[in-house]
Amino acid sequence: MRKIRTELLEIAFEEGGPKDGPAVMILHGWPDAPCGWDSIVSRLQAEGWRTVIPYLRGSGPTRFLSEETPRVGSGVALAQDAIDLADGLGLGRFSVVGHDWGARAAYTLAALFPDRISSVSALALGYQPGGGFKVPSFEQSRKFWYQWFMCVDGGAEKVREDPVGFARIQWETWSPEGWFDEAEFASAAESFSNPDWVSITLNAYRARWRDGEVRDSRYDDEQRRLETVELISAPALMIQGVDDRCDPPSESEGLERYFTGGYRRVLLEEVGHFPHREATDLVADLVVNHLRGKASR
Repeated sequence: MRKIRTELLEIAFEEGGPKDGPAVMILHGWPDAPCGWDSIVSRLQAEGWRTVIPYLRGSGPTRFLSEETPRVGSGVALAQDAIDLADGLGLGRFSVVGHDWGARAAYTLAALFPDRISSVSALALGYQPGGGFKVPSFEQSRKFWYQWFMCVDGGAEKVREDPVGFARIQWETWSPEGWFDEAEFASAAESFSNPDWVSITLNAYRARWRDGEVRDSRYDDEQRRLETVELISAPALMIQGVDDRCDPPSESEGLERYFTGGYRRVLLEEVGHFPHREATDLVADLVVNHLRGKASR
């Protein structure tokens, strides 16, 4: 594990593969950690890619440098963290692979920094043009119970009291039963002990639906710019589990028109919200083939 300091963070990240290989930044989701990508990363490195996998703000050993920095979990903040890390490592153009929160950050990177992103591979989350959030249908709102729960002050307090238990519920209900074992969850849950994990989690969801939540004005310009962007020029691969019980395939339909550089959506049968963990070999094949088409040094 390495660490690098940006203006706001000391970002911890895993790195491997040939130093002169095309760079791929891999962004984990919520509630998850870089360890979920281990098998896929080994495949990418063996085939010549340089992989960089940060612990997102609020996760694992990544730390804020100042107590005064607002703990915000927006997609724009996550994308800027990725750019800051890439700058610190001297990466010019790179491909990005992301799951869940990482997928949102990947789309945001492609929207705000098109000259930096060679390709996008997004798992479990469809593109949201302009980065906006709309109140979903009744059926989808039922699946998003955890978001509404965090918007209630009493619910937020329950999350503070038992963040690992809260994360565990998502693992148990977002995919078909039996897809993970205790050791797998325990390894990921180590990241949830970061002192800012709860603050970032609560802000990421509460700020979507409530006024008056903590914000960081340094992202205002990028947020306004994101709201004007609809089209993505980077070639994109979207992987969705047919049995995703949080973000079902109906939430990612009909998005092809937003991708001017090419778009492929793949649905995986008997797979839920964590395709990279549930169908590792198949996801690795899909990502490798996508990267081969648009790898850039």
